[in-house]
Amino acid sequence: MTSFLQLAIALTIIITAAKLGGYLSYRLGQPAVLGELIVGIILGPSVLNLLNLPYFTDIHLNETIRQLADIGVLLLMFLAGLDLHFKDLLQSGKVSGLSGVLGMIFPLVLGTLAGILFSMDTSQAILIGLILSATSVSISAQTLMELKVLRSRVGVSLMGAAVFDDILVLLGLSIFTAFIQPETDAGIASIFLILLKILLFLGVGSLIGMFIFPRLSNLIGSLPISQGLIAFAFVTILIYGWTAETFGHMAAITGAFLAGIWFGRTPAKDHLHTGFSTLAYGFFLPIFFVSIGLSANARELHWDNALLLLVMLLVAVIGKVMGAGFGAYWGGLTRREASQLGVGMMSRGEVGLIVAAVGIEFGMIDQTIFSAVVGIVIITTLITPPLLRAQFQKPQVKRAETQSPPGGEIS
Repeated sequence: MTSFLQLAIALTIIITAAKLGGYLSYRLGQPAVLGELIVGIILGPSVLNLLNLPYFTDIHLNETIRQLADIGVLLLMFLAGLDLHFKDLLQSGKVSGLSGVLGMIFPLVLGTLAGILFSMDTSQAILIGLILSATSVSISAQTLMELKVLRSRVGVSLMGAAVFDDILVLLGLSIFTAFIQPETDAGIASIFLILLKILLFLGVGSLIGMFIFPRLSNLIGSLPISQGLIAFAFVTILIYGWTAETFGHMAAITGAFLAGIWFGRTPAKDHLHTGFSTLAYGFFLPIFFVSIGLSANARELHWDNALLLLVMLLVAVIGKVMGAGFGAYWGGLTRREASQLGVGMMSRGEVGLIVAAVGIEFGMIDQTIFSAVVGIVIITTLITPPLLRAQFQKPQVKRAETQSPPGGEIS
């Protein structure tokens, strides 16, 4: 069978199973994304190991699906940015900043102490802290959109805090690698260069979005090009994602999120939202949610490292909920809202795995620790949607959807 036909069958199974899982989850009163994630675990190497069955012989099939999933998460974060207003993010800046900073510091300190508890040297312990400091709000963003509270004070602050967290963790990783390398002076200079590139990317990307996007959107929209605006925005998402990672030293999803924010200020916002929602939820996002399970193997978790996994999991959950939650409360949110934000920051993902991969490259962590990190990614990803839904279902916060961002009304 040709490679294309194998891909066609695999995608048929993945998308159909994802939609069925999402429907069953919804019927059980849970976010649809939870069912799609569980389907991924079932189809993945943890249970059925679908893509490694004898039927699928194409060695590139896994990689192709992973790349389609990467596009899916870019579209998800673009839609999240499209649903937010830049003014709202500015008004929530204090909450986002404090939540992002403390949400990184708490797990970093607790993770370092946990590493020392397991007799790791100082460098290894700090690396564990960095791994546990990372967050991934793509799952939380999807859950908040399902609950229609993405534009609440909590939702806006959560997305802003995630950007701060992304910057701080990757900057912390740069500082860490600079000090464990022999040429410390050159390493310190590279830290400032990375910080400069981050600021340049955010600044230039925002200027382009503010002044160029509206004009190009109007121009392209007036041309006799089939779905020209959708194509223009899609290409921009890819460019912003690529630039964020290769030049700005940030996650590609941050670039897609930034593009979404600025496209949200253009007259084409509604047209883009309709077009990309169809594209994302009909094809790319089911692949993304299922791919999380396809890329994780729970069979690699063994009883001999169960204690390490348990301690790291507790640090990952408590550190992020307490750190981000306390920062949100300090920034002006209510206790209930702070708790919601802390739970929303709990999920881990690609950034944590990037940090762990650096640890493997430098020979600082072994497969046992990496397996524990994968376990944390799986568990926190699965528990975040139902916990977040439970937080917003409490009677006191049923009106969260209509709340305004800190300092102003939603326009």
